[in-house]
Amino acid sequence: MHLEHLDLNLLRLFDAVYRLRNVSRAAEALNLSQPAASQGLTRLRLQLKDPLFMRAAGGVRPTPRAQRLAAAVQSALGALEQALGEFERFDPAASRMALRLHLSDIGEARFLPALMAALGREAPGIEVKSVWRPHGEIAAALDGGQLDFAIGFLPTVLETRQQPLLRDRYVLLVSAAHPLAARAGAVDAAALQALEFVAVRSHGETLRILQQLGLQERVRLACGNFLALPAIVRSTALAAVLPRDVALDFAAHGGCAVLEAALPSPEFTVSLHWSRRFEADAAQRWVRELLLRLFGQAAA
Repeated sequence: MHLEHLDLNLLRLFDAVYRLRNVSRAAEALNLSQPAASQGLTRLRLQLKDPLFMRAAGGVRPTPRAQRLAAAVQSALGALEQALGEFERFDPAASRMALRLHLSDIGEARFLPALMAALGREAPGIEVKSVWRPHGEIAAALDGGQLDFAIGFLPTVLETRQQPLLRDRYVLLVSAAHPLAARAGAVDAAALQALEFVAVRSHGETLRILQQLGLQERVRLACGNFLALPAIVRSTALAAVLPRDVALDFAAHGGCAVLEAALPSPEFTVSLHWSRRFEADAAQRWVRELLLRLFGQAAA
C-alpha cells in the first residue's frame, strides 16, 4: 500500500494495541470507544492485508508482520511527537499544572519531601497528587493521562518508558534492644527461623520474601503501611523486612537497628515510569528531568 493512503491515527492505534496487547485498554488510552478502536483496527488490517493481532489469553498477540512493523511505527511516532513538541514552551515558575504520581506509602515518604522542596523553589504553583493504582492498571493510566508518572519497584509494569532511579536491598529492622542487634555479621537462615515478624500488607514483595523463606507462619502482626513499623519494632521483639533506605531513616530516629540478612533476591531497582504518548510534552519533560536530577543515582 502507498503511504498517502494511511491514516496516522491508525498507526497510533496500532502502536497502542501492540504495547498494551489489549484492544480495550488501547481504546481507553487513546480516548476512543471500543467500537471505534475495533473498526479502526479492521481498516488497518484490510489496508495492510494482515490480521496484525490474534486473540490470546487476556488480550491479543502480534503476528510476525506486526512484530516487524512495531519498531518502525514506534520510531516514526516518537520522532513526530518530539518534532512537534520542540515548539512547545513550559514556564515552571508560572505553571499551575496538577502533577499526578503513582507512589506507595513508602514511596511518598521517600520521594515527596525532596520533590516538594524542589518544586517550592522552582515551580511553586504545581499541585502534586499522589494517586495509588494497582500495578496492572498503571500503564493504561499513564497512556490515558490519569497518571503523569509512576515511581517504584514495579517489575510487572512493562508497557512504559522507564528509567532506573536507584538500587536498594531488603534488610531486617529490629529493636535496638533485640539480642540480634549486638551480633556481628548478617543474620543467617537459622536465626531468621527463630524470629517473629510484623509484615506490611501494602507491600507484597516483603510478604513474598517471608513466604519464600517459609516464615509466613511466623508473622504475628500485619499492618497497613510502613509508617507504623518504627513504633512497633521499638516496643516489641518483632522484626520487619523492608528496604534499606527506609530502614536507615527509621533507625536514625533511635530505638531501632538495621541488620543485613540472608534473604532471597534482596536487591531491587526503583524506576521512574511514563507514557510514550506524552514523552515530548514540554511540561512532562521538565518534570521528568527534575525527578531524574533529584533521585537518579546514575546522574548523581
